[in-house]
Amino acid sequence: MAVIPRAIPVFMLLLLFSFSEAREIVVGGSADAWKTPSSQSESLNKWAESFRFRVGDSLVWKYDGGKDSVLQVNKEDYLSCNTSKPIEEYKDGNTKVMLDRSGPFYFISGANGHCEKGQKLVVVVLSPRHRYTGISPAPSPVELEGPAVAPTSSATRLQGGLMVALWVFAFGLF
Repeated sequence: MAVIPRAIPVFMLLLLFSFSEAREIVVGGSADAWKTPSSQSESLNKWAESFRFRVGDSLVWKYDGGKDSVLQVNKEDYLSCNTSKPIEEYKDGNTKVMLDRSGPFYFISGANGHCEKGQKLVVVVLSPRHRYTGISPAPSPVELEGPAVAPTSSATRLQGGLMVALWVFAFGLF
């Protein structure tokens, strides 16, 4: 039997940890994205639909705290742009919110009239039990009615089995 260099299990272990690492994601992809959109194509929800948010990720907003704020709200307040009873209110200009559960998170601007002009965001966080496999698109945040669940397939089960095998292989050599 060939001798496997010790670097291979260490590399595989690092690779395994890179798959589960939480991310900090700047809302809209830039520091000036938290603003009223000039068109539907600039909607932050369009941006959010291109991401697969996971439990443990954090959203980061960068904005002028003297002129705007970020309100985390429930679905009804999101739809009606009601700013009177937010779940959380952030005014610091450099807001970081950890996505600590699966399902939808709703955010609106606290500045007068901005939400009505489209300055709002829904992010859908995938369940930690599932991974997005690329087989079908994630649900649109606007259409979402319940907790987010990623598509499942035999590929997901295979991936989980492969990760266990990598762990056994990596630790079995030490």
